Amino acid sequence: MNVLEQWTALVCRELGIDPERVDRNAVLDLTRDVAHGVARPAAPLTAYLLGLAQGAGTAPQDALERLSMMARNWEQATTETMKDA
Repeated sequence: MNVLEQWTALVCRELGIDPERVDRNAVLDLTRDVAHGVARPAAPLTAYLLGLAQGAGTAPQDALERLSMMARNWEQATTETMKDA
């Protein structure tokens, strides 16, 4: 077990989360997309906001994929938004 797996297991135990429900790679992919597409500080904030929404039951089922797509298209989206302003 590597450090990331150990950390994930310990955090899951501390928070009462079933580690089998954690898609670590998907979360890491999301934070990578946000860090590279938007801004590095936005990555942990996005993961936290997604967790809040999922915990509250307000996140769409495909929220993680939608957020990743938004991050990957951030430059294009902001360019188009600036043209509309």
